[in-house]
Amino acid sequence: MKIQQLKDFLNAKAATYNHPDFIANDPICIPHRFSELQDIEIAGFFAAILAWGNRTSIINKCTELMRHMDNAPYDYIRNHDPRDRMKLMTFCHRTFNGVDLLYFVEFLQHYYTNITSLEFAFSGHLSPQDENVEKALIGFHKMFFSLEHPARTEKHISSPAKHSACKRLNMYLRWMVRKDENGVDFGLWQHISPSQLVCPMDVHVSRVATRLGLISDGKSDWKTAVALTHELKKLDPEDPAKYDFALFGLGVIEKYV
Repeated sequence: MKIQQLKDFLNAKAATYNHPDFIANDPICIPHRFSELQDIEIAGFFAAILAWGNRTSIINKCTELMRHMDNAPYDYIRNHDPRDRMKLMTFCHRTFNGVDLLYFVEFLQHYYTNITSLEFAFSGHLSPQDENVEKALIGFHKMFFSLEHPARTEKHISSPAKHSACKRLNMYLRWMVRKDENGVDFGLWQHISPSQLVCPMDVHVSRVATRLGLISDGKSDWKTAVALTHELKKLDPEDPAKYDFALFGLGVIEKYV
């Protein structure tokens, strides 16, 4: 497929899925239930971190978690009594359990006591000259685990330093950074450029990208995610992550493999 044909094909597929109708059946519906910045940040962060497995199950588990936080995540994080955290110990989604959740809540309470937006936990490690968000993700990982924490919890926050594709964190950054007239992504963060985003990559995206000739080795790691994004920038240098809609839709919904 020639580059203009590929661009037209992926633009059409991105437009199909980058649509308000997409929201209800995707984990992004969780932060869309809120209107305040911090509520969206926190709900979105948990929805992204828990986003593996069946999408219906993910949404149900995130809904359960928001209920634990009285459907007011920022107020809960800022003002709950630490003794109330024990009710969170019953929460579990796949390998993410109550022990992990207690540390996530502890970190967020510590963070929001001093800083108003979760954006700076990422953008504070990045400069406008950086090609992509690699430094932001590495810096966030270090910051997130700067408090005393259970060793088991480290597996739930990925890092390029460990060669991970960082699919869920890249998806979270897409939600928070990208903005267009379609209203799926929020575009609330101003200190990271959409051009710096790395396309979220999982096995579905990897397979579709390989079939389309965008990557060659079919792996799902940081190096391949960056290589894929480099190719997508040839189609749209300012907004390569919009093609996540196309690749995800082709792989998960249309089974284009």
